[in-house]
Amino acid sequence: MGTIVTGVKDAGTSLRILAESGIVRPYSPVVLAGLVKALKQWSTTPAGGFKTIALRAPDRTAIIDEHGSITYGELHERSNALAHGLRERGVRPGDGVALMCRNHRGFIEASIAISKLGADVLYLNTAFAGPQLADVLEREQPRVVVHDEEFTKLLSDAPIEHRVLAWTDGEPSEDSLEGIVAAQVAAGRTEDLRPPGHRGRTVILTSGTTGTPKGAPRPQGGIPAAISILSRMPLRSGWKCYIAAPLFHTWGFAHYQLMMMLGTTVVLRRKFDPEGALRLLNEERCDSFAVIPVMLQRILALDEKVLDAYPLPELKAVASSGSALPGDLPTRWMDRYGDNLYSVYGSTEIAWASIASPADLREAPGTAGRLPHKTVIRILDPDGNDVPTGESGRIFVGNDLQIESYTGGGGKEVVDGLMASGDVGRMDAEGRLFVEGRDDEMIVSGGENVFPKEVEDCLASHESVDEVAAIGVDDDDFGQRLLAFVVPVPGTDGSEELAEQLKGHVKEKLARYKVPREIVFLDELPRNATGKVLKRELPATEPAE
Repeated sequence: MGTIVTGVKDAGTSLRILAESGIVRPYSPVVLAGLVKALKQWSTTPAGGFKTIALRAPDRTAIIDEHGSITYGELHERSNALAHGLRERGVRPGDGVALMCRNHRGFIEASIAISKLGADVLYLNTAFAGPQLADVLEREQPRVVVHDEEFTKLLSDAPIEHRVLAWTDGEPSEDSLEGIVAAQVAAGRTEDLRPPGHRGRTVILTSGTTGTPKGAPRPQGGIPAAISILSRMPLRSGWKCYIAAPLFHTWGFAHYQLMMMLGTTVVLRRKFDPEGALRLLNEERCDSFAVIPVMLQRILALDEKVLDAYPLPELKAVASSGSALPGDLPTRWMDRYGDNLYSVYGSTEIAWASIASPADLREAPGTAGRLPHKTVIRILDPDGNDVPTGESGRIFVGNDLQIESYTGGGGKEVVDGLMASGDVGRMDAEGRLFVEGRDDEMIVSGGENVFPKEVEDCLASHESVDEVAAIGVDDDDFGQRLLAFVVPVPGTDGSEELAEQLKGHVKEKLARYKVPREIVFLDELPRNATGKVLKRELPATEPAE
């Protein structure tokens, strides 16, 4: 029998998930009437979702950032004012507005305001270089770019019609978010806008680890996405969540969507600092923590005395995505902070395909988890046939969240409505997915298939290894071989002796043909803003003999 796995699909399950999370609950007739009207006018876009929270809990704290805190009522009023100001600057339904902002209130306020105008929002990666930004903006043609002041010089050569400054360290100008909101409030223009006839889209850019970033458009609606996550992760209404993952990428954006469904109080900081994150989680008594794996690595690399100072007893769910959890990181995290770690596998194009619970991570180390609600996965061979359970093949995913195509045209391969994730993996008999590596990273060494990820995970489990990446390079004797790049733990020298120890470590745990022929020591791995290793920026050749 072929490997075809499906998640639960019935509507009753969706309602149960929404009720258990606290999204669906009894309301007074007055509030209920307001909710029905808001959803009828705005649907479940950010404009509608955040308005319903403002109706249900106007005094609940919505955002805590470096400027202080604002309530959901204030967020609704401020985003109304900003929408009026952006409309005065020419933004109309169907136009595009680009955001290049770090994690702060301006990102969320601008996103909601753009939704209220029926415009499309394009999220720009804060780690992009000038030429990348120019290429993306030339392709997408946004009418306005909202960006933090620190990116002004970087955007100086980009084709921009109108600029609005988001975060500024000095006094806000009339063309800053704060200046626009203040002017509209002073003029009394904070009333609700008329719902536009056009429903805007969210365009999230792929990470660009293998080429030019592509635009992946999604409708601005959050219920299917929320139900999918909540079916495998116990997030609850009214929790306080520190979103450390970048808001501009799929995982941070997912928690922005959950915010408008759950009425979450979100804690934001513009830049991540390991000890600062622990302090913030402790001081704010956060219930959940949205991260990318490298953030957990950097926290656990802190001195034991620092870690001991922040036991984090209030933390109930650590939601990790963006890349795989390396080596024994899940076990080390849970041994210290409890079984609260959830790992999400997916991509910009397919959103999330599987979620590993703490039990999954304990019982089956290395698993990408089980399927969330209304998800289908097929594991296919090169001819498009389903492979038997336990055997490897290309991963194809079907859900309500995948994109139809990129903004510039084209898209991922689709088979029977299921989209290729770009990875190779297998399903076990318990319905857990294991991702073995990118389908374009597999090498053939001495006639055997080798995926770098398996070797990377093995090396990452060594006590002297902090980070690792491996790539395939040409080899005269074996056709191809692995070249491993290792960042030693602080205080450890990258010596020839350590290289031999690491090769021996792999040899003890994996087949001989998977042992790297060379190990190169680096001070750090090149990464993008979402924590993914940029393998194209690794040295192309091994050091001289």
